[in-house]
Amino acid sequence: MLLAARGITKRFGSIAANADVDLVINKGEIHALLGENGAGKSTLVKILYGALEPDAGSVEWQGKPVRVASPAAARSLGIGMVFQHFSLFEALSVSENIALALEKPGTMRSLGERIRAVSREYGLPLDPDALVADLPVGIRQRIEIVRCLLQAPRLIIMDEPTSVLTPQEADELFLTLKRLASEGCAVLYISHRLEEVQRICHHATILRHGKVVAECDPTLETPGSLARMMVGAEIGHVAAASRPDVTSPVRLSARSLSLAPATPFAVPLSGVTVEVKAGEVVAIAGVAGNGQGELFDALTGERRTAAGMVTIDGAPCGQEGITRRRQRGAAFVPEERLGHGAVPGFRLSSNILLTRHATDDGLVKGGLVAFGRIGEMEKRIKQVYDVRMSHDDPEARSLSGGNLQKFVVGREMSRNPGVLIVNQPTWGVDAGAAALIRQALVDLSRKGSAVLVISQDLDEIYEIADRIAVISRGHLSPAEPAAAMTRERIGLLMAGGAEAGTAAPVPVTAAAAAGGA
Repeated sequence: MLLAARGITKRFGSIAANADVDLVINKGEIHALLGENGAGKSTLVKILYGALEPDAGSVEWQGKPVRVASPAAARSLGIGMVFQHFSLFEALSVSENIALALEKPGTMRSLGERIRAVSREYGLPLDPDALVADLPVGIRQRIEIVRCLLQAPRLIIMDEPTSVLTPQEADELFLTLKRLASEGCAVLYISHRLEEVQRICHHATILRHGKVVAECDPTLETPGSLARMMVGAEIGHVAAASRPDVTSPVRLSARSLSLAPATPFAVPLSGVTVEVKAGEVVAIAGVAGNGQGELFDALTGERRTAAGMVTIDGAPCGQEGITRRRQRGAAFVPEERLGHGAVPGFRLSSNILLTRHATDDGLVKGGLVAFGRIGEMEKRIKQVYDVRMSHDDPEARSLSGGNLQKFVVGREMSRNPGVLIVNQPTWGVDAGAAALIRQALVDLSRKGSAVLVISQDLDEIYEIADRIAVISRGHLSPAEPAAAMTRERIGLLMAGGAEAGTAAPVPVTAAAAAGGA
């Protein structure tokens, strides 16, 4: 036994995020921690990493009771963590970013040598002198892992580590984790991708409503059975119903859309062309940081383009802002739900008003706000999308990430928009909620709407998309029928393969992206 958590309890007001949780992790074990959104996973790992103190319970490290009072104390024990969202400074080099996390980094030259040695040893080549801003997301993930490895951890906590990786990069990561386990290092692995849990994990602990409800050997389970244990019910499959009519009118289009970067670290868009017809779902695949955010901004009106570059129902709207495009029947779900999709300190009702005040929903009449109608909308979204909250109409920031995602998606979907553009629709959402959202997207399209989905989740894309395009470094491949796009081809296009189109960049290998390390 390496680590044992006994009777961990943590409450936030009247909510028990963890209730008498037991967790045992052994040396050399890849241990999955699974659960729905709000099940208590994040609270538990924050306690293990010293970012939170439990209200009750204890932690043992190699059989001895310990108090993990801070992340620094966790690292001194040998506990490292690779977070889902990177904590890197883009203006600094690889070495400089890693040095910031080490207690005694030594000289930059000696640190660079250590980075090269460790990264090469574990099959994660890095150039210590490379500027982070110049590196693709997969290489940035390597930096986080190597930074953790340089602290000589005995336990690594990994939160959704494959969410920003191509299939090929994920395979490389799995080889690294298996090697670490063979050397006696334990890995606590959090993921909503149950296929990879089944593939690489030796043991799984499942949380539901803050309590441990099951433990199992994932290799003896199926993704479906794991999801049932997480949710406590059968997870339905997305039913695509009839396929769209190829003669349907185009409701959303971008033609030769080019856009200079708004910031030094943004990605320029180059000649992006895509059409979405009534009744279909078009998905754009790609690794994070390849122009998805810039494309979303251009399509939604957050950034203006030449008028004819973007059209909604045939009307040029490149010069129009968000509100005018909403009035044309469009709705938008951004990737960043807290701060972009919702104002953290505003109640859910106020967040509904912010996006619906100018549309024909009867929320504002003669300058007066119909608060009763907004309250009804908030309750209906809560019911239909299973948004779990401690009380009616809470502040947006009080919701867990997955529940806030369900609210933002539900708020936009409840309009029955003619055009829906959504960036990462099920980011950080559990299996049950993901199935609900995906089915709603397909159902909306089959009612005659045009749905454009930007996603890094290939399973999601194959489940809902009629056609698939791939974005890489601001270039977009032609959208093709989903049945014609293999995972291997999508992975190559994600990496900047020449098939991305005539304007595609030169293919980049992992070693080259790492600076030839």
